[in-house]
Amino acid sequence: MNQKYLEKTAAADGFGGRQRRKDVADGSGRTAVGGGRRQGRKRKSTRQNLVERMTKNLVTPSIWSRKYGLLSQKEAEEDAKKLEAAAFVVANQQFEKESDGDGSSAIQLYAKESSRLMIEVIKRGLVMKPEKELNVLDKIKESDGTAFDISGNPRTVIGADDAEKLLKFLAEPGNKYTKICFSNTSYGRDAALVAEPILLSLKDQLTEVDLSDFVAGRQEEEALEVMKIFSLALEGSKLRYLDLSNNALGEKGIRTFEALLKSQHNLEELYLMNDGISEEAAVAVCELIPSTDKLKVLQFHNNMTGDEGAIAISKLVQSSPLLEDFRCSSTRIGSEGGVALAQALEICTYMKKLDLRDNMFGVDVGLALSKTLLAFSDLCEIYLSYWNLEDEGSIALANALKDFAPSLEILDMAGNDITAKAASALASCIASKQFLSKLNLGENELKDEGAILIAKALEDGHGQLSEVDMNTNMIRRGGARCLAQVVVSKPGLKLLNNNGSYISDEGIDEVKDVFKSSPSVLGPVDKNDPEGEEYDEEDEELGVAFNALSSQLVPVDKLTDRLHSAGGSTLLMITLLITRLMASRLIQE
Repeated sequence: MNQKYLEKTAAADGFGGRQRRKDVADGSGRTAVGGGRRQGRKRKSTRQNLVERMTKNLVTPSIWSRKYGLLSQKEAEEDAKKLEAAAFVVANQQFEKESDGDGSSAIQLYAKESSRLMIEVIKRGLVMKPEKELNVLDKIKESDGTAFDISGNPRTVIGADDAEKLLKFLAEPGNKYTKICFSNTSYGRDAALVAEPILLSLKDQLTEVDLSDFVAGRQEEEALEVMKIFSLALEGSKLRYLDLSNNALGEKGIRTFEALLKSQHNLEELYLMNDGISEEAAVAVCELIPSTDKLKVLQFHNNMTGDEGAIAISKLVQSSPLLEDFRCSSTRIGSEGGVALAQALEICTYMKKLDLRDNMFGVDVGLALSKTLLAFSDLCEIYLSYWNLEDEGSIALANALKDFAPSLEILDMAGNDITAKAASALASCIASKQFLSKLNLGENELKDEGAILIAKALEDGHGQLSEVDMNTNMIRRGGARCLAQVVVSKPGLKLLNNNGSYISDEGIDEVKDVFKSSPSVLGPVDKNDPEGEEYDEEDEELGVAFNALSSQLVPVDKLTDRLHSAGGSTLLMITLLITRLMASRLIQE
């Protein structure tokens, strides 16, 4: 089972994706699809995607992380690469033993090994790597005397003795510390008790507190106790900045910080990213924070908020008229919650940065937000990728942005099933944005017609343009050449990404020739497919199969059969196999 085999048998390199697949046995072509049009082109390899999914699972709060602790992003990435490589070696050996087979048993083994190794990593938890004390002390001594920062990489493990040595600087009479950062540390119960009296004496002068990822690897009971100690010690402080991200809080964790949160009336920035913010946790946040009328930054990235949680958050947004930076990306919100958020944002007329990418919003949310955008005259950055906007939603948003937000610098609408039908509206919008520095329309279906319209929109002005991403858009020779000829003249251009296109070899040579004076500006073209084919809409959804599989544990061989019969992709099959195997093993324990 080599890399080419995985690529050849992959019907799609992601959930809901699709890609032309060659039948391994007889070489005949057939199409297997998922729940959307946006992945009808080449993507990252199945192995790369699987590593990314494993990494995300290892850093996302869950019932497993509550028991065994949560890994840091860096550690998860390293572990995912190692365990995938190990599983691949085992599966490859199996594949070579049965060269006449179709590879299904090797894929099953690949999934089994991956799930087994992931369980080992989850059970092992965080690998504590104590940082050299001198480095942390030097960092403190070299500070300006107002910011106390003991965050580090690798992670700093804080015991009672460490806390006494490090925090003594905070206890010095007459110190001027107003900001503390304990991020990327691991505080135990004893260390928290050492910190408690120091924080009590300091809280009246603090304005910024960063407690993100500060109980890493601790069991839930101890982590909650540490959080409560810090919360009570900081109760009554008048903070403008509070970061509680990456702590796998969930509702329990949020309510553990009740004393601190309830005493905050002056918050300007609040960060709750990657915290397991469920519907109940979102309700708790809204319930505990007494006032957000001064709030300017609110970030909820990578949570499991869902529609009901989004409705709760929308109430928080409605009471935050000064909001300038709102991030609610990768939060599993659907149409109902998205519409509630879009409507709540109408009050936020000072909005400068809006990041709602990677949610299951759909067309209705696009239409709702298009009305809200009319109030955002100061908008500088907007991220709307992976919404399933389709043409209708995209056109509505483009039309809304065209006459408003004159200072827009970043426009991201990647992965939205946008076709050439919406290109004219997008082009008109882009032409009016003379301060645009980054444009991302990747992973759509604009084709040559759309690419040429976008290129023409960029012809005049746009002197600040630095990045243009049009990857995976079914673009061929004519569209690629036109786009290259326009953007190459922009003085600040750093990247043109046309990868994953259908450009002929001659077309690639032409594009490279356009950038001969600045070859580093042209992104890679290794995923370009000169023989790329367009696909019709006779697609079979995998959603029914997925829901059926998710509802109960099934034997691996039956799971494989169901996925094959549903037209399942290699990555989808492997991912679901791993998920079910992990769930089965953990339940048995």
